[in-house]
Amino acid sequence: MNLKDLLLLRIQNDGPMTVADYMTECLMHPEHGYYATRDPLGAQGDFITAPEISQMFGELIGLCLAQCWLDQGKPERVALAELGPGRGTLMADILRATKGVPGFHNAIEIMLFEASPVLRSIQSKTLQNYKPQWVEAISDLPDLPLYLVANEFFDALPVRQFLRDGEGWRERLVGRDGTSLAFGLGAQTPQAALNERLQDTQDGDLVELCAAATSILSSVAGQISRNGGAGLIIDYGDWRSLGDTLQALQTQKPIDPLDQPGQADLTAHVDFEALAVTARAAGCVHSRLTPQGVFLERLGITARAQSLASRLSGSQLEALISAHRRLTHPDEMGNLFKVLGLYPQHAAPPPGLEP
Repeated sequence: MNLKDLLLLRIQNDGPMTVADYMTECLMHPEHGYYATRDPLGAQGDFITAPEISQMFGELIGLCLAQCWLDQGKPERVALAELGPGRGTLMADILRATKGVPGFHNAIEIMLFEASPVLRSIQSKTLQNYKPQWVEAISDLPDLPLYLVANEFFDALPVRQFLRDGEGWRERLVGRDGTSLAFGLGAQTPQAALNERLQDTQDGDLVELCAAATSILSSVAGQISRNGGAGLIIDYGDWRSLGDTLQALQTQKPIDPLDQPGQADLTAHVDFEALAVTARAAGCVHSRLTPQGVFLERLGITARAQSLASRLSGSQLEALISAHRRLTHPDEMGNLFKVLGLYPQHAAPPPGLEP
């Protein structure tokens, strides 16, 4: 029985499910889940991430985090962590770029948070020279200063969707229409978490909530606040959630999110305001939300590209120019992707970001 049939049977027995439950089943079902069964990344996959586009991305992230470590007095033992490490490409680039920073590699314990067994296996090969450790939960990170990056991690966490109806909200649900999956709406109910959104929404507006994101962010920010360190959250989204952003990608093209459960990547835009509010509540400071293109330019990506270009020609040079544009140009990833920095009270923000 495929995942669609399993979901239809579940809905028949238990009633419609939340969008968050649907996303969780599609992505992480042990037999049919998207991440549980494949490597989705790269040119042959369903989507491609910044580290897979160019080594420059990871190099600059690594030097940014290493500078934070230097600025905070070079603590002797720290956790260097990545949430959702993909193939391990970003961490490998971080480690290669920082090997010349005196003392940094001696101080770090490399920690990876990855739910996909397929990707864990690939990460272990990519990083076999560095002895990474995997954690099952964020709370399992060692109680040390935390230097963390999460690139395209939060967008894959399951969201619930609510449609405003008068002074209340109706939850968008996934039900069945014959042999097909279909969206519907639950009964109108008050939603305490959305009380403040009554001020900036109107009837028919849709708002997304991601409880998993705020839970994880609270733990990360709390550790940075207590022990020191820095965090870089890089993802697509905006300051505040508004509208239906649930999307499915298959072979790098959008499809209907209900069409082929378990066969496509499901994501939703990140609500950075919710993450920022959570960070402050945990005692952490956050930077101004900054477009990825601006962040990378401040870190010197153009100078790095020029240095690499001096040794290239032909198709390799064209690929480098294309990668630089894709990462930084406002019409490509430059504006769609945003960066939020986390850092402790009385510390400087990570390079490339403003208070």
